[in-house]
Order: sequence, then structure tokens, then C-alpha cells
Amino acid sequence: MHDKNNTVTGGCLCGQLKYQFEKNAVITTSHCYCTDCQKSTGSEKATLVLINDASLKIVGRVKYYTVTGTDGADISRGFCEECGSPVISYASTMNGIKFIKSGSLDESSWIEVTSNYWTSSANKWSKVDKTLTCFTHNPIF
Repeated sequence: MHDKNNTVTGGCLCGQLKYQFEKNAVITTSHCYCTDCQKSTGSEKATLVLINDASLKIVGRVKYYTVTGTDGADISRGFCEECGSPVISYASTMNGIKFIKSGSLDESSWIEVTSNYWTSSANKWSKVDKTLTCFTHNPIF
């Protein structure tokens, strides 16, 4: 049975790229302060909803840009070809998991951030919430 309250939707700024997944596919939500996330978001951090990708359904074209991260994994960041909105990413070392950019969600009041990654790269002007679990680098899953 399809539960509308369990379905999460989101997409890009122009509406050409849309996605949905089930809330029960969410593994965790975290802030990442790595310098790549800072540059790719144009902000002090990325807030990422980690999901099991088997639940993810995408409508539209995602263009990916891939770099080798500091820890050696290939990180692919997906965005809308039309408007450039960052929407999704994944790491080559984390099969079956996708990272949804929380800012691309249609409604995000349900999100509960549980941890911070790469606090060693956080800017002094962006205070890390130390009441959350903090990792100086990537956590080990």
C-alpha cells in the first residue's frame, strides 16, 4: 500500500528534475563541512539526507560531475542540466546509498540532523553544533 505521508518529493529550481523516495529509506541526515561540499553548495556546509537508493525514483536528466575526494573515493554530484541546482550525490565506496541535498526537498520539516562530518574543515564563522555526533573526517559506516 502506498502511504502518501511516507513519500518524500523534491527536485530542482526549474522543475525539470524531480524525485521521490520513501521516508523509511532514510538512513540518517548529516551536515558535511568538507571543502568540496562548501564549494559545490556555495555555502558553509551541505545538509545531506542519506537514503537507500532502491527507493529513489527520478524523473528528468541528472548531470553528474565526479571528483576524487580527500579520502580517495570518487564523489559524483548530480545537478539539473537546465538550472544547475544541486540535487543528489553519491560516493563510489558507498554502494546502494545516495545523498539527497536537503535544500532540494519540497518539504523538509521532518528532517532530524544527527551528525556533522568533516568538522576539521568547518569555517570559524560557521559554528558546528557540538550537541550532535561530530566526525573530524568521514564517518565509517
